[in-house]
Amino acid sequence: MLNARLRSTPAKGWRLRPQRGSSSFPNRGLRTGSRRQDGIALGPASQLPPMARRLVAADLITLATGVVRAVDPLVVALAAWIAFWARHGSWVLPDLYMIAVAAACVLTLNIMQIGRVYAFENLARLSNQVGRLAWAWSAVILVLIALAYFTQTSLAFSRAFVVGWIAISFGFLLIVRVLFLLRIDAWRRDGRLSLDVAIIGAGELGRQLIRQLLEEGAGRYRIAGIFDDDPPDGATSVEGYPVIGSIDDLVRLAQVRTFDEVVVAIPWAGGVELNNVLKKLKAVPVNVKICPDYVGWSLPTVGFHLLGGIPMLAALERPLSGWSLVVKAIEDRVLAAIALIAFAPLLAAVALLVKLDSKGPVFFRQKRYGFANNEFTVFKFRTMRHAASEEPGVPQARRNDPRITRIGGFLRRTSLDELPQLFNVLRGDMSLVGPRPHAVAHNVQFAQVIDDYLSRHRVKPGITGWAQINGLRGETDTPEKMRARVQHDLYYIDNWSLLLDLKILLLTPFHGFINKNAY
Repeated sequence: MLNARLRSTPAKGWRLRPQRGSSSFPNRGLRTGSRRQDGIALGPASQLPPMARRLVAADLITLATGVVRAVDPLVVALAAWIAFWARHGSWVLPDLYMIAVAAACVLTLNIMQIGRVYAFENLARLSNQVGRLAWAWSAVILVLIALAYFTQTSLAFSRAFVVGWIAISFGFLLIVRVLFLLRIDAWRRDGRLSLDVAIIGAGELGRQLIRQLLEEGAGRYRIAGIFDDDPPDGATSVEGYPVIGSIDDLVRLAQVRTFDEVVVAIPWAGGVELNNVLKKLKAVPVNVKICPDYVGWSLPTVGFHLLGGIPMLAALERPLSGWSLVVKAIEDRVLAAIALIAFAPLLAAVALLVKLDSKGPVFFRQKRYGFANNEFTVFKFRTMRHAASEEPGVPQARRNDPRITRIGGFLRRTSLDELPQLFNVLRGDMSLVGPRPHAVAHNVQFAQVIDDYLSRHRVKPGITGWAQINGLRGETDTPEKMRARVQHDLYYIDNWSLLLDLKILLLTPFHGFINKNAY
């Protein structure tokens, strides 16, 4: 540990001075401004005394979320005891009740983990947390009910106890979240969740990095200082932040104060220099990241992967792969088959009405673009006059469209005309949930005016989707309407999960099928 002591000066903040006889800073100090001193002015980003080592923001977040994980099963168990006491006047739970409570605690931890309830970005926002918590707790209850049914033990539990337990548990879980948010807000005000970032490199790349952090960070980052062995043109500051010292100075300083991140902003062309810097930083217990040369470019990145022993920058990845692809395929096939069986009488009745209402086939078939931008034939109940449905140019349906038949208007308003697409799902052309497929002509038209439009084809098209339950359906007569729909489609692709699919399917009857824009 560095043999040093601290003294505070109101004008220049904390300064690090070697004690007499110490060789920690041999005859040279750290730079502040244009001259060298035997001390270091840490600047406004370093409010804490350098000797006061603290938890880095990432560790603090991990500790906080870990506490929530530990408390959740405890409050679920506590709620069970309170509910049992309120119903039976006793704190002693029967063995079967104890087993149910233990199962609930295990299920709570696992289902909430799967539903990303414990992800900090969700815990830190009450609006996100309430929704996810409600879904996860509902899933826990459904699994417990299923277990009780299959083990034939459901009659052994008091209904009043079960209802009370469910309600009290959810209330306690919400209280835990509110207390967590109050603690997080206090840490934010104290700046404990802001990352102290030391930057190596006072050149143009370091300048671009600082600008990017200040623009995109929104208070998440504090520049703790710039370090460079040989600042270009003798620079003493970069974007208003001082060039404090050399890389050796940073290594010594990191022994007595905490940095959350050290970012090396040196051009990659200087490979030897970059390697030398990394060798020095190996002695420092801090996260070290290398800033790429393309700071400021809008390049997609998802991480690095080894290819032939060489680290490659991964720009794009398949949205669905591995087990996610398997789960999605099972979801589509199983639920589509169940839906076809359940809606078989309705399908037959609609087919008969379409046939009696006007001349022409029952089904309307049209080419659409699907997965990987490949064409497939989509099935719908015919809702227009037969001759009109085959007109070239594929004009979109509009309000009070004269081409729509009498029964067709009802089918379009209720989206019952989409039900035959369940056959497309079973054939593997579509999914239950995904971006809606558009006619070939519309696809070509909008791909020319909307960026990332074709990115929708990275997954299979769906019968319903995130855009539809958010009210984005019907005629897209302007690029702005289509752009909004595309943005929602891309959000779904980037954030896919089984829970998101189930949420969309459950909300579709209320927000997707029947909509003022459906005509």
